[in-house]
Amino acid sequence: MQEVTKYKTLAEPTTAEFKDRGSKFIAYAYPIQDIDDVKAKLQNLKKEHPKAVHHCYAYRIGTTGAIFRANDDGEPSGSAGRPILGQIDSSGLTNTLVVVVRYFGGTLLGVPGLINAYKTVTADALANAPTTERWIEELYELSFDYSVMSEVLYLLKQAEATIYKQELQLFCSVKTGIPRVHAAQYVQRLSELRGLTVKELKEGQ
Repeated sequence: MQEVTKYKTLAEPTTAEFKDRGSKFIAYAYPIQDIDDVKAKLQNLKKEHPKAVHHCYAYRIGTTGAIFRANDDGEPSGSAGRPILGQIDSSGLTNTLVVVVRYFGGTLLGVPGLINAYKTVTADALANAPTTERWIEELYELSFDYSVMSEVLYLLKQAEATIYKQELQLFCSVKTGIPRVHAAQYVQRLSELRGLTVKELKEGQ
């Protein structure tokens, strides 16, 4: 079997709206990298929609999709988070978060109505979203002295690596993802630089 080297995620954030008997559901779909991204996006939406009654969400993270969560945020169990996650999965996406903000319209929709609303608005948001294929990466934290910074950045560029976080002071640290197809080769080359330490990270860290 051929090794899978890429995964599918959103190219950019997208939104959609759905209304049912006065209730308004607004879906926000985001490409994400880790749990910190999830927390930041949720905080922002809670500030943006302080009067909404629910902020239900689901996400899947990791190239194997091993990290996931579905949250009903006070809606009946299984009526919100699971339908949202189901749509992420049926679109074949990972590193994806969908938050659905609900404004209550005064009429109870019942569990079937809620499942339909959360499923429909998520499906609409994802149908509008441009997607992209990215390299499956190995995640590393590199710590090194400023004097070798240019060599480190040169090697990462050659490797088509993604830089997620960087602190370039006298002593530098970079969180990077190197495509798995040639990660071992570039980690070996990086390790040969004077004073550089490489720490492998788990997905979602």
